[in-house]
Amino acid sequence: MKKLHKLVLQSYIGPFFVTFFIALFILLMQFLWKYIDDLVGKGLEWYIIGELLFYASATFVPLALPLAVLLSSIMTMGKMGEHYELVAFKSAGISLRRILWPMVMISFVLVLAAFFFSNNVLPVANLKSLSLLYDVRQHRPAFNITEGIYYHGIDNFVIRVDEKTNGGNTLKGIKIYDHSEGKGNTNLTLAEWGTMAVTPDQRYLILTLYKGTNYQEAGEGRLTDPDRPFQRLMFDKQVRKFDLSMFELERTDEDLFRSHFRMLNISQLVYFEDSLSTELTKRKESFLRSYKGRFFFMPGLDTLSVEGIPPESFRPPPGVSELKAAPVNEQMVITGAMEKIRNNRNLADRSHQEFRDRKRTLARYQIEFHRKFTLSFACIVLFLIGAPLGAIIRKGGFGLPLVVSVLLFVVFHVISMMGEKMVREGVLEAHQGMWLSSVILLPVGILLTYKATTDSPVLDMDLYKSSIEKIINKIPFARKRLRNEDTATDQ
Repeated sequence: MKKLHKLVLQSYIGPFFVTFFIALFILLMQFLWKYIDDLVGKGLEWYIIGELLFYASATFVPLALPLAVLLSSIMTMGKMGEHYELVAFKSAGISLRRILWPMVMISFVLVLAAFFFSNNVLPVANLKSLSLLYDVRQHRPAFNITEGIYYHGIDNFVIRVDEKTNGGNTLKGIKIYDHSEGKGNTNLTLAEWGTMAVTPDQRYLILTLYKGTNYQEAGEGRLTDPDRPFQRLMFDKQVRKFDLSMFELERTDEDLFRSHFRMLNISQLVYFEDSLSTELTKRKESFLRSYKGRFFFMPGLDTLSVEGIPPESFRPPPGVSELKAAPVNEQMVITGAMEKIRNNRNLADRSHQEFRDRKRTLARYQIEFHRKFTLSFACIVLFLIGAPLGAIIRKGGFGLPLVVSVLLFVVFHVISMMGEKMVREGVLEAHQGMWLSSVILLPVGILLTYKATTDSPVLDMDLYKSSIEKIINKIPFARKRLRNEDTATDQ
């Protein structure tokens, strides 16, 4: 049996790693395409982009691992069935359970590895990738002056050039607006031509201007004031220095992101969940106490009358409201009561929205807590579906197994997303929504495993057709109709 187990393991491990890295690569390309606008044109070093892709690829393991288990199990058993290896094993008295045993052991190892990864590696990868992605998205585009376009990339300066020559180092028709004083376009520099260079440490831009003029409005007051001082300075050569440190990637302190639910392990999630639940309970109790205290009754409100007429018999004239028809003192009482009712209603609405937001925040931490376990359990569920399904369809390679596995994984993923969304909206509890896909697909996997191990026909359409005809024949009007159709066919 050791040779059989070795053969099965060799057939399973190879496709597993291939499909895992292919799925990871596809998800990574999707991530790159999604954020391509935030990465291009910012002058990022290659190692920054490489670091971002590395951490992002680690966050895609929860999606790539179940898909790889499903596809590789279908491919392995399908290939063995296509080459009649399963038939040879069964003729030798080896059951399908014994054939699947090495794959089952590998799957349990993957379950443990997936749980360890979700609890220890994934929070760190999320922290690194999301914090770096935030910094990259906040990073300014790289310094690049374009011909004929006003460039606003440098703080307090607007630069425009008519032409760039000599590889972009020589500029012609230079116009520089200096807004450092915050008074608008009061300082303008024009130059016929100049040169542009960056210091070796990439921190400063040196513009050397030739044959130019500087125009500056001086003093206070309106720009249209004819008495406002004006200064004009002509020069043959002028050197301007601009600080480029703003174009460097500034890393945000990662401690600012550590309390996010995606950055926590199980023990930390339990701590935050308990703290949020306690705080929510305290806020509800505080609201109930304060809300009950806002209701009180003033003496005499139950004996209000109008000119000696009891309230129940009072009828205002046509077209006149009861409030306007009441005496002034009673109008004041009624107006005060209505104002308190409006205030209480506004307080209830604000508190309701606050409690709803707190519950949604709490649901996020509960979702992430259960996700640590659903990833591991998903590998078992999809293996129970993929391995027997591969033995049933008996097709190897990347053709039919790839189509079937993608369809099944899409169903699994859609159910998972539906359950997670219902948890966020408060429709289901976290333990219900996050385990919804596993609860639905686990019976399917058990049924397929039973059918495959007992050699029961699953894709035999003639069997299903005959079963349907038996059910129809039991219905009186359907049996009579079939009999008439057979008679007409014979005639």
